[in-house]
Amino acid sequence: MEIFDRLESEVRSYCRSWPAVFNEARGSYIYDESGRPYLDFFAGAGSLNYGHNNPELKAELLDYLIGDSVVHSLDAYSVAKRDFLQTFGDVVLGPRGLDYKVQFPGPAGNNAVEAALKLARKYTGRETVISFTNGFHGMTLGALAVTGNSMKRGGAGVPLSHAATMPFDNYMDGKTPDFLWLRSLLEDSGSGLDAPAAVIVETVQGEGGINVASAEWLRGLSALCKEYDILLIVDDIQMGCGRTGPFFSFEHAGIEPDIVTLSKSISGYGIPLALTLFKRELDVWDPGEHNGTFRGPNPAFVTGTAALNTFWRDDALQQQTLAKGELIEARLTALAEELADAGAHVRGRGMARGIAFTQEGAAKQVSRGAFERGLLLETSGPEDEVAKLLPPLTATEEELEQGLEIIAEAARDAVKIPQPA
Repeated sequence: MEIFDRLESEVRSYCRSWPAVFNEARGSYIYDESGRPYLDFFAGAGSLNYGHNNPELKAELLDYLIGDSVVHSLDAYSVAKRDFLQTFGDVVLGPRGLDYKVQFPGPAGNNAVEAALKLARKYTGRETVISFTNGFHGMTLGALAVTGNSMKRGGAGVPLSHAATMPFDNYMDGKTPDFLWLRSLLEDSGSGLDAPAAVIVETVQGEGGINVASAEWLRGLSALCKEYDILLIVDDIQMGCGRTGPFFSFEHAGIEPDIVTLSKSISGYGIPLALTLFKRELDVWDPGEHNGTFRGPNPAFVTGTAALNTFWRDDALQQQTLAKGELIEARLTALAEELADAGAHVRGRGMARGIAFTQEGAAKQVSRGAFERGLLLETSGPEDEVAKLLPPLTATEEELEQGLEIIAEAARDAVKIPQPA
């Protein structure tokens, strides 16, 4: 590993928790260069909802590349883009009654967020964007301004402005009525809060600690935005593409955001692709007003189209994800009861789950112990207090049971009280 230490920046992070050099990957497993398998409950931070090297998607990609088809095209028209747009409209937007325009803002989730923020400000003529405690929306400056984590914000090097933070669902432990503070500021001309352009929210805060917003809270937020003429942006970058069950994580609440950001698993294969979706009347961009070199990633269009055709022509994957989510919840709940003295408790929805600890350092120890036993598992939350599970949606029940048993073993070791000598 000397080459990594010598040439790669100190900013690298995941490799510090997983000191292995990976070489192959199939399905729910990734293999290091010695051939040791690791069950993957990280799934590219949610970029591999359909597992590693899904064979149906791989076949479409290989055929495309072998045919010398267009790989790079910026925002020029291409057959691959046309097929993706047609399929996305037919499979995702149409059945849900969503009349969204689709923007390809760049290759990553932060590109989608930046485009959403810029568009909201351009359309409304306002500057302030409301975000929520423990929210995470990306590492570029605009996205950082609406992100809660102080360590990540501290890396900006400049003031992060034109944003205001409000309490997420249950942040005040249910002691304060929902949106009391936000509504008070909006109604008081002396509050100092400028009229907001938009609100940006995750329905489940992944990096923030697997904090779940209830359907009632999301409906209340949507209604408040309509009341005060504020655009509602749902950041579905990690929780979209079926992670919580439905394709969009907000579907269960019955709301229709003005703007939606997607990335991570939208390509289906781990190839960079991001979308900013918005209601048709919001499309006030001038040509080229928001652009970038990598807006036409045709291989990602190909695998994204294949993913939609393979997994979203019916509701089978959604139902399987919900059932597997219940299995994960049941196993984690039993483990949390066993480890109640460490303050263990379960969070999540669908196949985005976490077991949180009040015992300092426990979640990090769980992640470390899981890796030693052959499982990739990350932590999240402001103090890394949550062991976070994002297994592929295609993982089998046997693979889930195996991974959950590894987590249980690692957790028992992590929180055990040392005996006096």
